[in-house]
Amino acid sequence: MRKSRVLELLKSGKTVSCFKINLADARVTEIAAMKGFDCIWLDQEHIGLDWSSLASNIWAAKSYDVDVMVRVSKGSYSEFIKPLEMDAAGIMVPHIMNLEEAKSVVKMTRFHPIGRRPLDGGNADGDYTNLEIDDYIKQANRERFVVLQIEDPEPLEHLEAIAELEGYDMLFFGSGDFSQGIGVPGQWDHPKIIETRKLIAKVAGKYGKYAGTTGSIGMLNELIDLGYSFISTGADVVGLSAYCQELADGFNELGKQSGTGDGRAAKKRPYK
Repeated sequence: MRKSRVLELLKSGKTVSCFKINLADARVTEIAAMKGFDCIWLDQEHIGLDWSSLASNIWAAKSYDVDVMVRVSKGSYSEFIKPLEMDAAGIMVPHIMNLEEAKSVVKMTRFHPIGRRPLDGGNADGDYTNLEIDDYIKQANRERFVVLQIEDPEPLEHLEAIAELEGYDMLFFGSGDFSQGIGVPGQWDHPKIIETRKLIAKVAGKYGKYAGTTGSIGMLNELIDLGYSFISTGADVVGLSAYCQELADGFNELGKQSGTGDGRAAKKRPYK
């Protein structure tokens, strides 16, 4: 089984870089992977990539020895394990609300003796039955990571118990839905968000779990100092939108300077 780059870096005390992909085309993942990110975040909660697209994106990342983390739909066990059998290195389960939900995730995603994940071995992660079953079970438990996303105020009263639970690897703070949950959508500097960001990193470290979250490049040092070692720093749609806006603004400004209105009819072009 392919070793997890994310787990190898985390266990050696290094900080993992992650990039979120919203677009379905695997070439976007390939570009991000070739640029040096450690992990690509694909999303099944909001976007719902079909399984063929998901498989293609995983192959694209693996070709550069880059891990894929799939945020799964919060549903049945089959939604959780399909990305793992496609050889995603990890999954993230959104909106964990209490200890019982956390226990259920571990049971569904870990093999014996930790959990009761349904056993196949005939797919990519098991080398299509070419990996002995005992080795498959041991390596899957060791080389695949499970992330629990804390993005609501409700689980905070259970946070210590959730963090203490064995069988998963990371607590991931989602500030977006958390801001909505406390009634301040998008107010990233709200004291409760800052307080919770600190709390999750502290409690994760206390119980031997890694802490993950999202953040800008400008926040990296702050997040690392708080104890975060897995940081998702951007998304394809953000970069593409900014690039298109920059080019469109450039054309429009050129048009104004040459007296052609909004720039669409400008004779002078920045590109030949």
